[in-house]
Amino acid sequence: MSGIERLLRPRSIAVLGSGWAENVIEQCGKMGFHGPIWPVHPKRATVGGLPAYPSVGDLPAPPDAVFIGVNRFATVEVVRKLAAMGAGGAICFASGWEEAGEAGLQAELVSAAGGMPILGPNCYGVINYLDGALLWPDQHGGKRIERGVALISQSSNIVINLTMQARGLPVAYVACLGNAAQVGLAELAAALLADERVTALGLYIEGIDDAPGFAALAEAARAAGKGIVCIKSGKTELSRAAAASHTASLAGGGAASSAFLRQAGIAEVETPEVLLETLKIFHQHGPKLGPRICSLSCSGGEAGLVADLAAPVGIDFPPVPEAQRTRLGEILGPIVTIANPLDYHTFIWGDGPRTTDVFATMLSAYDAGIFIIDPPRPDRCDPASYGPALEAIAAAQEMTGRPAFPVASLPENFDEALAEAFMARGLVPLMGLGTALQAIKAAQRADVAPGWRPLPALPARDSRLLDEAEGKALLAAQGVPVPRAVTATSLAALNPDGLTAPFALKGLGFAHKTEAGAVRLGLATLDGQAEMPGATGYLLEEMVTGVVAEMLLGLRRDPVYGLTLTLGMGGVTAEVLADTVTLVWPVAEDEVLAALRRLRLWPLLSGYRGRPVADVAAFAALAVRLGQAMAADPTLEEIEINPVMLRAEGAVAVDALIRRAE
Repeated sequence: MSGIERLLRPRSIAVLGSGWAENVIEQCGKMGFHGPIWPVHPKRATVGGLPAYPSVGDLPAPPDAVFIGVNRFATVEVVRKLAAMGAGGAICFASGWEEAGEAGLQAELVSAAGGMPILGPNCYGVINYLDGALLWPDQHGGKRIERGVALISQSSNIVINLTMQARGLPVAYVACLGNAAQVGLAELAAALLADERVTALGLYIEGIDDAPGFAALAEAARAAGKGIVCIKSGKTELSRAAAASHTASLAGGGAASSAFLRQAGIAEVETPEVLLETLKIFHQHGPKLGPRICSLSCSGGEAGLVADLAAPVGIDFPPVPEAQRTRLGEILGPIVTIANPLDYHTFIWGDGPRTTDVFATMLSAYDAGIFIIDPPRPDRCDPASYGPALEAIAAAQEMTGRPAFPVASLPENFDEALAEAFMARGLVPLMGLGTALQAIKAAQRADVAPGWRPLPALPARDSRLLDEAEGKALLAAQGVPVPRAVTATSLAALNPDGLTAPFALKGLGFAHKTEAGAVRLGLATLDGQAEMPGATGYLLEEMVTGVVAEMLLGLRRDPVYGLTLTLGMGGVTAEVLADTVTLVWPVAEDEVLAALRRLRLWPLLSGYRGRPVADVAAFAALAVRLGQAMAADPTLEEIEINPVMLRAEGAVAVDALIRRAE
């Protein structure tokens, strides 16, 4: 073994410090680590019941992994000595680095480590449940397993909480990033996924340090049949302060990070319980769950409830095909309405063969099935009568080769023993109906463009706002249709000859002309028009007619994801409507069109109640053309067109806010 693999799968462990080091020794003992553990302490003869060495230089051999539980200043010197002796890697536990304003000390630590991998600083450590190796100074809820999922977190408390789950999820690794001064998210994730015993990856992260690298990792994981699911915390605007554009506010709130995760094929969820349930699906079935879902229950109430809960999640239930409809009618009789969701009533309750026939027949027409079943609590009731139905779920999965999910409407109605028994048989018990539906949606296979990578992020730099005349000239040079127009430094110098009324008169030099009173629309002539205070010049344009919809299109540099594209309903009410979608560049025209269909007001573009159909294809082509221009010209910081006027044929950019780096 070499590199970070020695740190994650050590055959020997050294621990430095007192109380924290004793905890690490205790946890390794509980988990049955078979290799040597070498405490290092300058004053104590023993630590945690083991003989202590006075310094790392006195160790019998270079350790594969070291838990450094000493203060931050001593940590730097210890890391330097470990790197020089050829140690495999270290956990730097101490806090008080860059996050506490200790400028330069973290860089000194990285320099001291050289080529030796370190996690942290300000890092809780790593748990390897596969080999019983714990560089972890606290309690946890896991146990030794042979294969399972890996968890990476930027919060030690949250990942400790995840290990306490009683949902039957086998956890193979737990790892914290801390400040990620040297080993970042993509590198650590790749190392964990490289272990053949790891089946999937769950993340709780605050940020992504290398978006192109992480997209490559996600693609490799999918190719290996390993899904990745993520909770992205801190969904505030990551980008630096920019000109006061609509795009800046509408693309905030985590829109860019969610777009990146979606386009990279990484499932994003909101809560720890959905994370765990999604990981269970990935563990058993990989990241390939299809979208056609059926639901079966023996209650009309449950059938109605699952339908109501599924709709907001984005799961629908396709009708039952004729062949299955006929067979189910033969088994269940004329009283039962054959539908999806299916209420199969209780006529077959306790009849294992008939129940299996119903379950397998229904499941055979779909990609996966939800089987709602809440066994009675065994301490007060007798759950024996539920046995045939539970066995029928397992038989349906085996007979069809399709995932069959036993789902408890309340999570406590599957206890840990039952959940683990299901998992041992290759079934995925999902605990809590609402959570189950969200996990199934998250686990559905992603439609990802092969080889997709975001642009590398550019460093922050100063920029200047082009006036609208300059901006329109830039757009026209890219082949974007703009209104015919003339400009002048004063109203008196404007010459409308050659333009056709009605006109739009605009003052130049304002980021938001409407708020500044620098827009006058529907003019037949310039007679009687007064100067606009603060204007640096004037733009007179022909007004666009035949407008079907006003759209917003915004492209801007992102400090993490390279370049983002925001699309949505535009005009002066763009921020009130807040009906936008964000994509991370690169994207193709068909991806833009698919994103537009996610808008709440998409029907207004597609002929709702006899309205004209907007030329969204022209809008998509315009968006891609400008994305290509920004990708090719690194001096362009932001392009916002609000509105783009969509006609039945064609799209015209009537306002432009463009910033260029100085």
